[in-house]
Amino acid sequence: MPKSDKPITRRDMLKSGAALAAGLSLSGSFLSSCQNQANRNSRNGRIKQLLVSWTYMNFAEHWSLDELCQAAVELGIDGIELVGPDEWPTMQEYGLVCGMSVNGMPDPPYEKGLNNPRYRDEVIAQTKTRIEECAAAGVPNVIAFTGYRYRDNDNPDEGIISLEEGADNTVEGLKELALHAEEHNVTVCLEHLNSRVEGDDFRGHPPYQGDDIDYCADIVRRVGSSHVKLLFDIYHVQIMNGDIIARIKEYGTDLIGHIHTAGVPNRRELDDKQELFYPPIMEALLEIGYEGYVGHEFIATRDPMEGLREAVELCDV
Repeated sequence: MPKSDKPITRRDMLKSGAALAAGLSLSGSFLSSCQNQANRNSRNGRIKQLLVSWTYMNFAEHWSLDELCQAAVELGIDGIELVGPDEWPTMQEYGLVCGMSVNGMPDPPYEKGLNNPRYRDEVIAQTKTRIEECAAAGVPNVIAFTGYRYRDNDNPDEGIISLEEGADNTVEGLKELALHAEEHNVTVCLEHLNSRVEGDDFRGHPPYQGDDIDYCADIVRRVGSSHVKLLFDIYHVQIMNGDIIARIKEYGTDLIGHIHTAGVPNRRELDDKQELFYPPIMEALLEIGYEGYVGHEFIATRDPMEGLREAVELCDV
């Protein structure tokens, strides 16, 4: 949704719905839900789609949360993700869900992860608190990370955590979180990130330990909980491993708990200027019985609403 000189407010949306209200007092949530449902009814709707907040709120267009919510309503999709409890009430006013919560760690949250005993207690404590907040608000998922491979992120020369040690530590941390997640019926999703793209923190993370999707999948298998799964980020997987559809079918819903999209290379729109064709990927998700969310996490290089509409249509198989 392009910025205007005077952004639409929730009050404006309520006023515009006055005729529909027919003299009744309707809430903003009800009106937004009606508009969202009308838009959904015009599509197949078998893939539940979300907007990932940071690509528009903290990058690209610098949309406010209200503007992001307005875009989601206009697109007729389910909600927004990677936001925390402070944002959830505003989203609810628009009839939107939070499909995936941040884990409560300071930005960037992927640097300090479960692989490192130096940071693990803090990560576990913050994530447990967020799990409880998610359960209270009906948010189904919270994100998790292996973390960087350095023993001390502030002093990389202190050494590197081996892959074996990092996996063991992450499994141990996720098992502890799994008990809390199971109790509160929230799923913890471990994200795999690429380490190939250098010099751009928005597109690659060279020190990240969980840069092999099979490595992350093995960690999730070892945890052995239905409430610990993979955040399968198609952009990162394509860069590091490829075989997107084959891996989706191999991992299935036992391992895959959440999906992110973006064009490759450069994390751009899902258009004909990049190497992936998304409809067969979405069909593969349906084939394995995937019922979770698909979050669009690409960085706009042109009109953002145009790119988002194309993405929503491409993934609506």
